[in-house]
Amino acid sequence: MKGKKKLVIVLIALLAAGIYYYAALPAVNLHSSETWFAALILLVILAALYIGRKRPEVTELRHNKVLKGFGIVILALGIIYLAGALLSSPIVNAKKYQQLMTVEEGEFTEDIEELPYEKIPILDRDTAVILGDRKMGSMVDMVSQFDVDDIYSQINYQDRPYRVTPLKYASIIKWFTNRSEGIPAYIRINMADQTTELVQLEEGIKYTTSEHFNRNIYRHLRFAHPTYIYGELSFEIDEEGVPYWIAPVKKFNIGLFGGETVGKVVICNAINGEMTTYDIEDVPQWVDRAYSADLLVQLFDYYGTLKHGFLNSVLSQKDCLKTTDGYNYLALDDDVWMYTGVTSVNQDQSNVGFVLSNQRTMETRYYEVEGATEAAAMSSAEGQVQNLQYKATFPLLLNISDAPTYLLSLKDSAGLVKKYAMVNVQQYQIVAIGDSIGQCEDNYLELLLGNGIKEVEQDTRKEETLTGKVTKVAQAVLEGSSHYYLMVEGSDAIFDVPVADFIDVIRVEPGMEITIEYKEGKKTNTVTALELATAEAGL
Repeated sequence: MKGKKKLVIVLIALLAAGIYYYAALPAVNLHSSETWFAALILLVILAALYIGRKRPEVTELRHNKVLKGFGIVILALGIIYLAGALLSSPIVNAKKYQQLMTVEEGEFTEDIEELPYEKIPILDRDTAVILGDRKMGSMVDMVSQFDVDDIYSQINYQDRPYRVTPLKYASIIKWFTNRSEGIPAYIRINMADQTTELVQLEEGIKYTTSEHFNRNIYRHLRFAHPTYIYGELSFEIDEEGVPYWIAPVKKFNIGLFGGETVGKVVICNAINGEMTTYDIEDVPQWVDRAYSADLLVQLFDYYGTLKHGFLNSVLSQKDCLKTTDGYNYLALDDDVWMYTGVTSVNQDQSNVGFVLSNQRTMETRYYEVEGATEAAAMSSAEGQVQNLQYKATFPLLLNISDAPTYLLSLKDSAGLVKKYAMVNVQQYQIVAIGDSIGQCEDNYLELLLGNGIKEVEQDTRKEETLTGKVTKVAQAVLEGSSHYYLMVEGSDAIFDVPVADFIDVIRVEPGMEITIEYKEGKKTNTVTALELATAEAGL
């Protein structure tokens, strides 16, 4: 009878441990605090069971020895854990922490090129969420079954900035009725032009955060790799639009618990659950986020504050730099780079520079550019439209005519972007506002010229001549001025003809022969002279 009771207790303990592991999904790893806490709790439970089941034949001396043994082991584990935490901390390892991130000095005008508008992520995450919810609300066949997950990972897709997020089951009942087919779509938002797409899949997403059993992505990853300590997951798509989960695996470089970076990355196909593990240096190019922005910020703060040791970072704070309160993203070289300002710990009214850090490789560049903080730029932009009570988003750093410039979106009370602002980093009283980025940039360039920051550039382009028949004609109005856009036989270029300068352009029709003089531009060639064939012009 006693044997059966003992067996029942053991089975109950094992069942409780199994339920805990299935629900909490702790990593079985000495670098994980959860492992140490679980071991301590298990020892306490065993000690309590022993006390509760003391048999009459056990002498008091033996009973006390066993309890003392439990106490010694529990105390030893606690001491080891606390000692490991202390010896892993920046207090005794300041130099090692300061060297976790390698930071290169960068040259702003050389490293950061002027981006075309279609590569500038003008929307912030909050606006992306609004657009995603609106798109989902318009899909009457899905909205009753699914919601939008709140992941919204920032990625580069086909060399354009996007945010992507999967759908999720609307409730446990909707999960039960739809789980066999999986989640049929994900949302993709172009962060430059606000285009929002619900991308429907031929085969549904089976592995997701809203699953309740083995196909839950966290459980799926844990059962495949019980010892891995995962960082923050992200949802991404490859260049063909196939959805994946990107799971960075933490690496602890200092003692038991300190010096966190990323050592491996597990890539899991969200549709079929297939997993591949890569060392961090071998992660495929299409993956955009192995290092979270928060981790990169923390690593740079170690680099900036611990140059002269831990005590200096707390007391005198000589030469200590820290990141500002916020970050944004830039799309450079088909990678996503985290941007944040850098300020002095002692004097935080202005930035001393800014940092860019690659979220795939951890490559980090520091640019020494003194100027306004992001908060000051936001206040300056909001001050220009204070009558409208628009709120500025956290700025994006751009190169505009070789001048470091903050780009901000101005949003109304509904969270929708209404205007754009450009603020000069070094002279933040120079603020331009526009209804479009193009208009805002034109206004900004005029301010740079007026304030002597930018000189009038000489147009050194050569004028060229072309004669041929017109193949296409299109009209547009830009900032109140009418333009004709022509294509001419024998050329793939588009020729821009301002109506105000060449009124005869309204006579032009496809098939008509013309002679034009023009100067080459990036997207269109600017026409400087226009001559219509005499007979066809009616002259």
